This record gives sequence, structure tokens and C-alpha cells, in this order.
Amino acid sequence: MEKPIIGITTGDINGIGPELIIKTLSDNRILDLCTPIVFSSNKVINYYRRIVADHNLVFHSTKEIDKLNPKQVNVFNCWEEEVSIQPGSLTETGGKYAVRSLEVAVQCLKDGQLDALVTGPIHKSNTYSTNFPFTGHTPYLKEKFEAKDVLMLLYSNDLRVAVATEHIPLEKVSAAITTDLLQSKLTLLRESLIKDFGIDKPRIAVLGLNPHAGDEGQIGNQEQTIIKPLVEEWQQKGHLVFGPFSADAFFGQGSYKKFDAVLAMYHDQGLIPFKTLAQGEGVNFTAGMSVVRTSPDHGTAFDIAGKNLADPSSFLEAIFQSISLLHQRENHAEYTANPLRRRKMEKERD
Repeated sequence: MEKPIIGITTGDINGIGPELIIKTLSDNRILDLCTPIVFSSNKVINYYRRIVADHNLVFHSTKEIDKLNPKQVNVFNCWEEEVSIQPGSLTETGGKYAVRSLEVAVQCLKDGQLDALVTGPIHKSNTYSTNFPFTGHTPYLKEKFEAKDVLMLLYSNDLRVAVATEHIPLEKVSAAITTDLLQSKLTLLRESLIKDFGIDKPRIAVLGLNPHAGDEGQIGNQEQTIIKPLVEEWQQKGHLVFGPFSADAFFGQGSYKKFDAVLAMYHDQGLIPFKTLAQGEGVNFTAGMSVVRTSPDHGTAFDIAGKNLADPSSFLEAIFQSISLLHQRENHAEYTANPLRRRKMEKERD
């Protein structure tokens, strides 16, 4: 694969996104791996360059996607007008231009002008509107790329945690957990582990919904009526799927180390232990799409925005992983299409 072009959205211009971009891309060594293009404006980047003065970002400004400089960071100007920047504030303007950056970048990705996308953090309360009726990046990307279903998968090193339900109120989780939903999410997770991570026979753990995985029906029956029957069905088909496990004991006793991935039932059940264990270097990946999209595993962090305190570790890892995923997908495509290469790779693994 030639050096990929990685699109990067600015996120909320009042959050830590622009600061993370500057800190991450100031190291020119990243140009050896990819050609980055930031969807923002010169004025926003220059505003935060003055705040992050200890990082020297040099960039090439362009208004034409086909005139990139492969030897520099590129800033594609999605807007020219003056914009009020208020670091740390949740404003309508911050949401408006976060959506502008995302929409332009996604269109370029759809048009084949980008190889992958890394998204800066947005805030749902100022992006959701009649013009952008989405609770976050994942449902928006699902619609734009016409995916049947998608899966929110967070990972760091060998820890991978997916969530069956994402950004919905806790009171609605129970009704959302159905056999059809879990069937779809398990399928996406298994396929992604094979195609995106090169794991031929992945071991997947499925968590229970209720405390103590329902205690044999004493604390809820979803484990007995939905989750366990589905796990057994997958096992009968020869898949290495196990559970349901009690979430607290599963993570507390380190059982996650025995599996290639974990399917949690809802957002906090999976993300609280993940973020605790990943220690700020986790990546959010949208599995199930034809394109690669990653993001850092955190939000806008308005409390530290504009103070030069943001840690770029997760953002940098999101860029690295977007490149790695592209290479892995290319290898998988060649593996499946070329029987001679497939036999050679199988022998090497043995």
C-alpha cells in the first residue's frame, strides 16, 4: 500500500480536538506513515497554535482536496468566515463547525479522496439538530455509508470491548437487548476480529445484562431467555463464544485476558472498565463499515480546553491504528483472494 491519506476532523472547536491535532501532528515522523489532512480552517489551527506554543506545527493550507502536499500536514479549509472561538464553552457555533468539518471529510471519504478517517471529539448537545439528527459519529456514518449495522469497538493492545447498545438511556437498555440485536453485533464483532485484526478463530466473551449475570433468574431473566441460548447456538456452530459472564467479576478477576474480545450489553458496562484498563491510550473503531474510521476514546474535555493540558496519546494511537487497520484489511483481501498466499500464511502461522 502507498502512503495512505488520513482525514482528520477538528471536532468541537471549543474542545480539546484542535489542541490534540497540533500536538499529534507536530512530530514530522508521522509524515513517514501517512499524509494527514485536517478538515478545519487556518484561523482555528493558528488560534490554538498560539496556545500550544511548545509544539511547532507547520502545515500546508489548501482549498482543493487534489492539491495536497505529501511532505507536510495539510489543512483543508472547510470555511473562510470568522468564527468565535471560546475554549471550554459549549456553544452553538462549536457544534455547527464540528458538523461542517465532519460532513466535508465524510464526503471526501465517500468520494475515495481519503483512505481512512480519524474523528475529533464532538458534543451531542450542540451537534444534534433537525439538520444533523444523530446522537454521534457512529449513527451518522452508518447512514452515510448505508451500512446494515455497525458496532462500536474500543481497543488497546490486546483488550477489545464492543457494546451491544450505545448512546441510549439506561432505562431503555433492557428492551433493546433482543436476540436479533445480539446476533447482529456478535456477527459484526467476529467478522471484524478476522478481517481487521487477523484473528482466524476469535474467542469472544459475552457479558450478562443484570448483576451477577442474573443469578439464575433471580435478578432478571435476560441471561436465561436471550443471551445464554444465543451463546449456545453459536457454540453449536463451532464458534468460540462464551458467557454470559458477570461483568464485575469478569473484569475484576482479569478473565478478559483469556479472550480476543468482549461484548458488553451497554455503554458504561463496557467503557468504564475499558477506560480504566486502557489508561488513556484506547481507540474507538467503528466496525461493520466498508471504510476505516477511528477516534480517541474520550470526549471534548471542555474543563481543560485551551489550557495546553490535553494528552494526545489516544489521538495519536487513533491515527496509528487507522493506518494499521488499512494494512490489515489489504492483507485480508489478498489472503482470501489468493489461495497460494493463503496456504503460505497458514504455514507461517503453524
